[in-house]
Amino acid sequence: MTRRVLLRWAAALAATWPLSVFKVLTLGRSQATVLSSDHAVTLRAVADVVLPSGLTVEERQAAVALFVEWVADYREGADAGHGYGNTRLRTTGPSPASAYPAQLAALEAAARAQGASSFAGLGLEARRTVIETALTSPRLVTQLPSRPSGAHVVTDFMGRFFHGPDGYNLAYQAAINREDCRGLDGSEQAPAPWPVRRGDR
Repeated sequence: MTRRVLLRWAAALAATWPLSVFKVLTLGRSQATVLSSDHAVTLRAVADVVLPSGLTVEERQAAVALFVEWVADYREGADAGHGYGNTRLRTTGPSPASAYPAQLAALEAAARAQGASSFAGLGLEARRTVIETALTSPRLVTQLPSRPSGAHVVTDFMGRFFHGPDGYNLAYQAAINREDCRGLDGSEQAPAPWPVRRGDR
């Protein structure tokens, strides 16, 4: 049997396979971690504790929504370009979010162990204690990474916020909008003041 005949047979056989087979073969390697609506509820309860108290409820929920969207959109092996002064192209590594569902479930389990129906059912101080315990055992997590590292969902969520545009604007009380490209027009002027609310810390 020649190679040409073998390839022809292989192509004819593949043509008879249902499209679902190809989907399984391709999606199995690239399917992203997805946080469910229940995970988002837990994250919103986390946000009430770890984000600045001066934020409105809507702003905290928006921060959670952006983080959940980032997790869903993450693709392993995607072209990440190259760093400044580096000619070697980079690709994204394994998703840091693979442990998030288990970590969020652990927060819920800790809350139920205290008699609450859910993590959101705990008071703010009780939630803070649960989070502190989660970040100190079985290992200490202290860094707020500029890009999620996978160490813990809480610190990754905080890092995304505080290193992001909203975090910078709030910290400097100015509309820096660090991820926007404003161009040169007006670049000699200071950024506009950022609204200050009572209770900001």
